[in-house]
Amino acid sequence: MEKSPVLSLQKASIVQGNHRVLSDVNLEVAPGEFIYVIGATGSGKSSLLKTLYADLPLESGEGSIVGYDLRNLKERDIPYLRRQLGIVFQDFQLLMDRSVRENLDFVLRATGQMNRSENDDRIDNVLRRVGMPTKGHKMPHQLSGGEQQRVSIARALLNDPPLILADEPTGNLDPHMSEELMHLLEEIRASGRSILMATHDYALLLKFPHATYRCANGTLASTVQRTL
Repeated sequence: MEKSPVLSLQKASIVQGNHRVLSDVNLEVAPGEFIYVIGATGSGKSSLLKTLYADLPLESGEGSIVGYDLRNLKERDIPYLRRQLGIVFQDFQLLMDRSVRENLDFVLRATGQMNRSENDDRIDNVLRRVGMPTKGHKMPHQLSGGEQQRVSIARALLNDPPLILADEPTGNLDPHMSEELMHLLEEIRASGRSILMATHDYALLLKFPHATYRCANGTLASTVQRTL
């Protein structure tokens, strides 16, 4: 029996303020699938992801993500939706006055998980998964950019989400760190999670090829993956 997609958009319009950024968007992500969204700065990649995690409303068309109807999503449901998503940003968005462990514990407590022993186990687990089992006591400023992004991926994995949304996750990393991060994301996908990644780093598409969609001229269209 074929599994339902974790993300489905049909004839969706992506709107930021009074400006329609993308029109007639059709996109589907299956369980365990890795999809890139590429395009120039300002082409709509980030607005698309913001719509998916309900930072922007879906005002027309149809959309569902991890079992939630984006057109009929109520304000009170947004925190529960976001628990089912792992969100990774370009600028890490770590709390600089707290250690790595404290950053992760803050997220768990903010989503209503107060059992200290269970939270410690979850934090240990995600730090192992991202290759940083001994860095929990470090402050963010003591870590390299690549390590900080690994912490942000650990944070995204805390609630064991079926789908990870990554917005330019390699944007602040050098090429070597970018490749290391991509290997980590590939391992996460291999564990059964889906990944939708916005990027303008076209070199990564050649080294780590996956289905690709391009934002351009107000549309989102599937593109043929170029191979060497």
